[in-house]
Amino acid sequence: MSILKNLVQKSLHGMVLITGCAVMLTLSFNGSYGAGAACTGKFVAPSAIDWKGLFPITFGRIPVAQGDAPDTQNPSIPVCSCPAPPPVYRRIGLSFGYWEPYALVDVTRTPFCMVNMGFQMSMGMKEEDIGGRTTNNDQDYPEGNFFHLHWYKYPIAYLLNVITSIGCVQSDNFDLAYMSEFDPAWQDDALSMILNPEALLFGNPIAQIACAADAIKTIPNSQLPIDALFWCMGSQTSTVYPLDGNNLDGYTSVQSATLLSERFNYKLHREGVVQDSEPTQYGMCNAVYHPIIPKSRYRYEMVNTIPDAASVHPYGHITYLWESGHNNPATGDNFGFLMWRKRNCCLL
Repeated sequence: MSILKNLVQKSLHGMVLITGCAVMLTLSFNGSYGAGAACTGKFVAPSAIDWKGLFPITFGRIPVAQGDAPDTQNPSIPVCSCPAPPPVYRRIGLSFGYWEPYALVDVTRTPFCMVNMGFQMSMGMKEEDIGGRTTNNDQDYPEGNFFHLHWYKYPIAYLLNVITSIGCVQSDNFDLAYMSEFDPAWQDDALSMILNPEALLFGNPIAQIACAADAIKTIPNSQLPIDALFWCMGSQTSTVYPLDGNNLDGYTSVQSATLLSERFNYKLHREGVVQDSEPTQYGMCNAVYHPIIPKSRYRYEMVNTIPDAASVHPYGHITYLWESGHNNPATGDNFGFLMWRKRNCCLL
């Protein structure tokens, strides 16, 4: 509980810092805070985050702060060592594990709607002028099955100085890193096959039936998905492919938005953009690239437009159990998620 108290005390500084970034971004893109009904949302301040998502916190496999959400495997030995500059060469530390908030995701049907920033961006051009698509201009994909996505770097733990060890936190700045409106591969299944040619191997009944195990395991919020079934996404769909914004398996808007936010994280892993840690001596000291996302090391929290403040959820968790009341049709299908990832590091 002392950790939560410290977070509250530090949140004012973080709110001022990140709000300043939001204002600068808005002015630079000539956006407007007076968004209409088609674009709704609000800026995600540190005080709006469910900070219980940091837990559990461990030294080795020893929990020092319990949490409600499930945890991944941790190093068996609480002592670690990492390379250091001469004349030290090796630095001894403690094997530290916690969950880190690291990215915000907009999922919206309205082009250039910055849900987690709270404004509609005005680019001075129509979507068709940049090769984009709308939700109803393709007969192969009925309206409502396509969403645009925006990805922000959100190293809030670093900005609030929650973890002081440089090797144990994402040391970066708040930044808008990706907009699907400018990515043809997010809008076309054929182009997305360049990133995921293996999708052809899993379009058969045997691969689909295998996903039943992942679906059953992820029904409760206390269980992690099965990483070996990487083509499945738990109770949300029988295949994570294609790695684009089309979702023919969507049964609700919340489910579709949740799946697409997870799918794009997979896309970033495949492109080598996202780096992970691992519960190994090497993985605690160095960034590790995974072309296939280790989905058990990620969890999500809905922060817009109707937040789900009750808890964080593992990837693949069935949305039926929490989505009721979190989608207001009058405000459009605009959703915002905070992504959490497991961090194993050598606390020096």
